[in-house]
Amino acid sequence: MLNGDKLVLRGLKFHGYHGVKPEERKLGQKFLIDVDAWMDLRVAGNSDNLSDTISYTAIYRIVKEVVEGASQNLLESVAQLIASTILSNYHQVSAVRVQVGKPHVAVQGPVDYLGVEITRYRSVDMQS
Repeated sequence: MLNGDKLVLRGLKFHGYHGVKPEERKLGQKFLIDVDAWMDLRVAGNSDNLSDTISYTAIYRIVKEVVEGASQNLLESVAQLIASTILSNYHQVSAVRVQVGKPHVAVQGPVDYLGVEITRYRSVDMQS
């Protein structure tokens, strides 16, 4: 179901105040975000016109506003807010995948990051 064209944003880094522990909400921490937004890119590919696609910076701004915005307890909530905002703002997007990672977690051993990944579909998750 997730095949075809997509916009890809990788390794977005922001400082946010999400988590259930008081120190996470007070001190904050780094979050790593990846986004895939599925949409038909043929028209933009043929026209070479920005108006025929969605600017990467527009999606970047949504992610920045959510991650640097109001505190959420769960990474699931952060990912859901990003996905639902993208789908609400851009009718061209048929599906979106959002990965939210925390590189600094209290576990016994080395990790790159721990996190969540969600996929939301316009046909299921949004009333078009």
